[in-house]
Amino acid sequence: MTALIPLCTLDEIPEGSSRGFVQGDLKLLVVKQQDKIVVYRNACPHLGIPLEWVEHQFLDSSGTMIQCANHGALFVIDSGKCVAGPCAGRKLEAIPFRIDGNQLSIIRS
Repeated sequence: MTALIPLCTLDEIPEGSSRGFVQGDLKLLVVKQQDKIVVYRNACPHLGIPLEWVEHQFLDSSGTMIQCANHGALFVIDSGKCVAGPCAGRKLEAIPFRIDGNQLSIIRS
């Protein structure tokens, strides 16, 4: 059985930014760019540790890639694929979600 778990409103994530969330035991990161949303588990595929050192800071200085603050790995925002760093070729775990109006919810099964 699947459940929709409300995460935030879209207004809570400014355009071109990222934000972290904790939902039970699940740590998440959300990126909003060009009105597109992606949701990933906040865990680097290299060691499974959270990607950020500073709260809600997941993007590199150019704002075009997700960056692991621990080892500098870079991930393509749209796909979660690591293109540089110790986990090159691996991906962030995408989390299914749904947008209803202005509400962003994750889908848990």
